[in-house]
Amino acid sequence: MKPDRMEPDRIEAARGVVAAMRDLLTLGLSQGTSGNVSVRHGDGFLVSPSGVPAEALTPESIVPMTFAGTHDHRFAPSSEWRFHRDILARRPDVHAVVHAHPDYCTAFALCGRTIPAVHYMIAAVGGPTIRCAPYAPYGTDALSALALEALEGRGGCLLANHGMIATGPDLAKALWLAVEMEALCRQYAIALQVGAPVILPDDEIARTVERFKTYGLRAQDGPAPR
Repeated sequence: MKPDRMEPDRIEAARGVVAAMRDLLTLGLSQGTSGNVSVRHGDGFLVSPSGVPAEALTPESIVPMTFAGTHDHRFAPSSEWRFHRDILARRPDVHAVVHAHPDYCTAFALCGRTIPAVHYMIAAVGGPTIRCAPYAPYGTDALSALALEALEGRGGCLLANHGMIATGPDLAKALWLAVEMEALCRQYAIALQVGAPVILPDDEIARTVERFKTYGLRAQDGPAPR
């Protein structure tokens, strides 16, 4: 995994991470050097480096890591590499992880709030809630363990007093889910100002999860409807 000897498939995967990091900015999901992205690659994974602005990233600056948590790259990996590593190691269905601090997701995370099923699109996360993991310091094994618990049976979660995580079978779908999670949180915040949002029953969300699997294209070929 020498940084000066990049194979074509790694270059392509690293370009995807660079593009996703820039998308976080253009989509309004992150700012400055916050946010990080990883993608499964070979027998390890690629993760964005620590403290490098998205506009300065190149494929060569994306850090290849092993699942043992080692690397030999000139850049340090994101401070959150542990939960990226642990999610990818624990979840064979996940090939990409996005972490960001978008305003509405983060606002609910600051309050330690779980997002209930106020809109059927919550089924895109895989269940009737978006859980909020309890607080732990960033970059720690404790945070990784709490994130894994909150992601059980889910594609995304909030991190208390921190931000959010979205996962997917590829980077495009992980980014799409991050956008959907922020939209749900924004709509929920507005609804709370209007009145008392009506929460859909769990069985309705379970049916919607199943319906999304066969909506239009196969589930792996495109996102669920809005």
